[in-house]
Amino acid sequence: MTTDPERRVTLDLRTGADAAARLDPLHADWRGERLIVLALEGPDRPDLAGGRVQWMRVPGDSADVETRLRGLQAQVDRFLLDASVTLTPDLLRRLNRLAAPGATLVTPQTAPAVRDGLARNGFVVDAAESGTTQARFAPRFTLPQPAAFRPPHQGPREALVIGAGLAGCAAAWALARQGWSTTVLDRQAAPAQETSGNPGGLMHGTFNAPDGLHARWFRAASLLTARLARPAIASGAVAGDLRGFVRLEDRLDATQAAAQLARVGLPESYVRWVTAAEARRHTGLDVATGGWFYADAGWLSPGDWSRWLLAQAVSAGQARFQGQTEVAALRRSPMGDWQALDHQGQVLAQAPVVVLANAGAVNRLLEPHAAPLRLQAVRGQTTLLPADTPGLCPPRMALSGQGYGLTLPDGRVLTGATSQAEDRDAAVRLADHRHNLARAAQLGICRPDLATQDTLAPEGRVGWRASTPDRLPLIGPPVDRLAFDAARQTGRTRLDGLRHVPRCQGAGHGLFVYSGLGSRGITSAALGAQVLAAWITGAPFPVEAALRDALDPAR
Repeated sequence: MTTDPERRVTLDLRTGADAAARLDPLHADWRGERLIVLALEGPDRPDLAGGRVQWMRVPGDSADVETRLRGLQAQVDRFLLDASVTLTPDLLRRLNRLAAPGATLVTPQTAPAVRDGLARNGFVVDAAESGTTQARFAPRFTLPQPAAFRPPHQGPREALVIGAGLAGCAAAWALARQGWSTTVLDRQAAPAQETSGNPGGLMHGTFNAPDGLHARWFRAASLLTARLARPAIASGAVAGDLRGFVRLEDRLDATQAAAQLARVGLPESYVRWVTAAEARRHTGLDVATGGWFYADAGWLSPGDWSRWLLAQAVSAGQARFQGQTEVAALRRSPMGDWQALDHQGQVLAQAPVVVLANAGAVNRLLEPHAAPLRLQAVRGQTTLLPADTPGLCPPRMALSGQGYGLTLPDGRVLTGATSQAEDRDAAVRLADHRHNLARAAQLGICRPDLATQDTLAPEGRVGWRASTPDRLPLIGPPVDRLAFDAARQTGRTRLDGLRHVPRCQGAGHGLFVYSGLGSRGITSAALGAQVLAAWITGAPFPVEAALRDALDPAR
């Protein structure tokens, strides 16, 4: 049983001073609890005190404090403010919604209007002297919680994770960072042996104007992955190259691209437009169009990345892997734990919380506990060209257009991949190789005649992506089907909105899903796992509320 100290969350709204310099006085009264510091600025989630203190930026891009906090989902134990933060009525209402029972607040603002505003929003002012106002959150009444409310977990901090691909390994890593122990079950003998076992895959953000949900999600996910993966690449543990990525785009010119960039206002350090000549210099290929250049992007080995994430949890003593273990069904024990069963009905493992991270097989295990998810199995076949292939031009940088290409450390070139919905053929097909090579030739990676040669026999691999209709992952507690049907029949329960839909979580539940990563699993895995861990543990969400809702299985 994991017995880590309780977590405390501090929301630090002070600005101006060096954020890192504030850490020591900020947790000077730390007595061993796990501390998460939410701040408007500063480093993103460095681990301090052996990982028990984490620093996390408040999600969002807005410079306005109230707007940033509007998207924050957290239960805060301590608020620290300075004179630069104007305690408007809207901001005070936001602090009321974020405050945990008994939360404390400290601000140098001592005006009567400040004290009155705090009192109207459930804070009792304990002191207003020596240039400081101190208050604690003690509201006279609390609003009823919606069905999707995450009550604090009271039992053992242990979880079963079913599936050891990108999603499952990342889930173990993120839960370990919150002090949880996991047992990761997989039907294969080692992690990342199925679709996550491809030799390489793209890792990059997305840009569009206006800055929609997809763009915001993949921007946040790619920046986190790049920061985490660079040390792993440098150590030799993960094969990959994150020195840049070019997404060719033949529907825009430089003027149109500049207008879109200006509309969104993203920095060039994230994305910029490159001309055809610049794209040729980056990739070393004779490409005909310009495109988007992402500096914090490139490619990673999904197998290496999965194993590296899992290894972080294992080395911390917070996870163990149990291979050659196929889970046939789930059931609740008399004590309320979730039990994973084999085909003979024998218990393989059990824990109070279970995470289904087994891609397209999620629905099989959700039955009969939760409503099925909208998932589609999409077959993908890659093509791997030897370094000595006649006419091969290995790209210097990963790129995509119609198809993609990247050069592995041994000089081989990976290209592809096909996309065939509900195609269950596991055989590597010559027709698919020809399709991949025809698109590779359009990128300048190989000669056009390579795809038509009678002696063609490249290596290849087939896998299935679990894809959703909107191409965003499914992360969180699924819909409690029985409770939902009962509420719909009686008509006495609100169901108009995600927060009102009854879920398989909280007291007497503990069932979560992490699936639907599609073709962007390398990019999404780490951030998605942090969102999952926030759902499970009650930690602050690492993304704004709109993004969390966009990933919600009940959407």
